[in-house]
Amino acid sequence: METLRLVLLYVHLIGFAMLLGGSIAQYVSGRLRINAAMLWGSVIGLLTGIGLAAPLRDGHEPAPAKLVTKLALALMIFVMVFFSRKRESVNRGHFLAIIGLTLANAAVAVFWH
Repeated sequence: METLRLVLLYVHLIGFAMLLGGSIAQYVSGRLRINAAMLWGSVIGLLTGIGLAAPLRDGHEPAPAKLVTKLALALMIFVMVFFSRKRESVNRGHFLAIIGLTLANAAVAVFWH
């Protein structure tokens, strides 16, 4: 089971990298638009995050409040990306909120023990 957890974690990190990297690339380009990397990164992050929340560890489960917080953040990110994906341009505040929530989700993962 540990191998499965590590594979899920690895894919989860790839999803995070796609989401954040795609966001920063679009922001730096000056054209605020949801790209494929952002969409797929949010989907991968959400699905693998749900998989990581499953009880796969021997007695070392994350706090339920942490899981709910991460799920809420991941759902907000996914909704913000999914429903804006076909727009020619996205509001700057909306786009920065996606980046901020992505960084907040990573911070919860790292700093909440």
